[in-house]
Amino acid sequence: MIASVDSSFQAAIDAISLPGILIGHRLISPGDERALMPEEAAAFAASVAEVRRASGAARIIARELLTRLGHRDCALPKSPSGAPAWPAGIVGSLAHDYRVAVAAVGNTRDVSALGIDVEPAEALPSDLLDLVATPQELSKIADDPFQGRLLFVAKEAVYKAVYPLDQTFLEHHDVEVDLAQRKAVVRNSRVVELRFSTSAHLVALAFLHASR
Repeated sequence: MIASVDSSFQAAIDAISLPGILIGHRLISPGDERALMPEEAAAFAASVAEVRRASGAARIIARELLTRLGHRDCALPKSPSGAPAWPAGIVGSLAHDYRVAVAAVGNTRDVSALGIDVEPAEALPSDLLDLVATPQELSKIADDPFQGRLLFVAKEAVYKAVYPLDQTFLEHHDVEVDLAQRKAVVRNSRVVELRFSTSAHLVALAFLHASR
């Protein structure tokens, strides 16, 4: 039987969770594409098998997390923006690389915005660094042991978190990340909190607490 989870990786992502946010993962496995519900599958009809499989894996773990929040067997179809459509009262985010799918969910009473991203724990190709990092970030590139890939993961997570709020497309240079302070500032001055996991995969969690 193929294992569906990596206990050491789950421990690593558990360490970046916080009250009000649940995070989980699944090792992408043959047959995960069959987990796509009819409401979800249509959006992936033209996708290659690897994409359908990874999208199914992400939804498997998302549904497990949502069950813990009282939402059982929820379909998560793509919204017009391409992001999943979540149940009322829920914010969430999905991501995958070639091996693992991850999901993060929370109640809107606790979290007003949530984004997650995952990449292999490998250095960013040097020819992409200037596309990802701002001059200010380049001056502190020593803070990123993966030479820009942790910045990339963080910015992808930030975009996923803030797009539902601002409905604005962002380039990588529109987000300024301070890895040491675990903060990101978007071009509209919105400040987003960050958490990172750097194990076999790089995971970034971006979030905004709900206003009290």
